[in-house]
Amino acid sequence: MKIKSILLGLSLAFSLVACGPKDADIQKEIAAKLSALPGVEVTVKDGVATISGICKDATFKQNAETIIKGIKGVKSVVNNCEIAAPEPVIETAPVEINSDSVLNTSVTEVVKTYSGVSATVKDGVVTLNGNIKREQLPNLIKSVQELKPKKVENKLTIK
Repeated sequence: MKIKSILLGLSLAFSLVACGPKDADIQKEIAAKLSALPGVEVTVKDGVATISGICKDATFKQNAETIIKGIKGVKSVVNNCEIAAPEPVIETAPVEINSDSVLNTSVTEVVKTYSGVSATVKDGVVTLNGNIKREQLPNLIKSVQELKPKKVENKLTIK
């Protein structure tokens, strides 16, 4: 009778082990839970989940591992996920603004060619005054902006 109960116990233990989740089932559950984490692939063999792919950062990598560890049937996780290189930072050149003295000299030369137009410069701001023909205005504004002022204030009257 003692041998019968030992055999029955062993038989029950083997059947419980055999009833555990299969790798394919674990794989399906992992795929469903990781669908929100693009770039990550997981394979399962004998309950060991192996993560591969590219993770955007260390937090992303850790989150994938934590999710997988929480799935029934996963015995351990091997996290081979690589962290992507950071995006290069594009630095823009600082805006160059000419001094008032440079602007004053340059603006005077530009304005000379436009009869009835005058300009003043203060703190990098060029203020245009007077009268101008509509067809001349775009060229004047462009010429003044190319002198690199902080701002151009147009107080011109169009004839």
